[in-house]
Amino acid sequence: MTRDIRDLIDELTATGSLEEAAFARLITGRTPEAAALLGERAAAVRDRIFGRAVYIRGLIEVSSYCRNDCLYCGIRRGNSSAGRYRLSDEEILDRCRIGYEGGFRTFVLQGGEDPFFTDERLVSLIQRLKAAYPDVAVTLSLGERSFESYKALFEAGADRYLLRHETADRGHYAALHPKEMSFDHRIQCLRDLKAIGYQVGCGFMVGSPGQTAEHIAKDLTFIKTFRPHMCGIGPFIPHRDTPFGDRPAGGFELTVYLLSIIRLMLPEVLLPATTALATIDPRGRERGIEAGANVVMPNLTPEEKRPLYSLYNGKVSAGAESAEQVAELDRRLRAIGHHIVTDRGDAPGIKYERG
Repeated sequence: MTRDIRDLIDELTATGSLEEAAFARLITGRTPEAAALLGERAAAVRDRIFGRAVYIRGLIEVSSYCRNDCLYCGIRRGNSSAGRYRLSDEEILDRCRIGYEGGFRTFVLQGGEDPFFTDERLVSLIQRLKAAYPDVAVTLSLGERSFESYKALFEAGADRYLLRHETADRGHYAALHPKEMSFDHRIQCLRDLKAIGYQVGCGFMVGSPGQTAEHIAKDLTFIKTFRPHMCGIGPFIPHRDTPFGDRPAGGFELTVYLLSIIRLMLPEVLLPATTALATIDPRGRERGIEAGANVVMPNLTPEEKRPLYSLYNGKVSAGAESAEQVAELDRRLRAIGHHIVTDRGDAPGIKYERG
């Protein structure tokens, strides 16, 4: 580790910020020694705020239909080989019942941008879910919608919204998405969500085709400025039935390194160790936690549907990635000095006054 990189890590630790060019230098100067120091610093910050608690979120993948044709995604509109399904309201509520009995107090309803899930349908579903389980948090991850739609879902009881920005560089965004999708609209959606009052999550893929250290530095600068309550990053993993099917996967070690940087930038952020990390490395979840993450998202989707929600090749949803094996997940986390907690796990400073 060079003196320059050590100085950058010290500055980031002390101030929580770097100039964009300095972020790029920190990324290109990554070494095992720098990663170890960043991980140690990030874990100390995380422990000071959250202790060794790891929050669990029950992930319910509600639909594999999507109107978009993003070049990297296995459920893109143009993939005629993709298996398609939609969960009914009753199936979703049943998965919430099973999750609630298993200790989950946050449910994440995730899906492609499926026109079937209208505002009317989602408002009714959220109201029913909140009436049955008033002490849970409802997180939505259903893509780009109008301000009015987001507002209606928030007023129905949704608490959080996850919308990855994917890249903070306009040109890179255009290289990953079809022409009808707009970088400016994606960013406006994130701003709308925050203005309405959601706990908001953004994030990006690490190692997506065409990504450079300068692109990642822009991502970090955007995240620092936007100050999300949650931030999800994971390595790009190709799907065989997409235009990027022959591209190499993103770097696991770089992803872990970036988790530590984000923790030091935003000490109170809710930071998942994503399924993509566990897909690319058997100890991916544990490595993410050791680097400063504090959230995991076991899969509550009906088991027969999980293989159909194929965003990338090899996505894991069994073993400790499944909601059925929370005890195994807790055992593995306790082996590295952490433990699962079963409360809502709101962002610090957020007072839960909705019911």
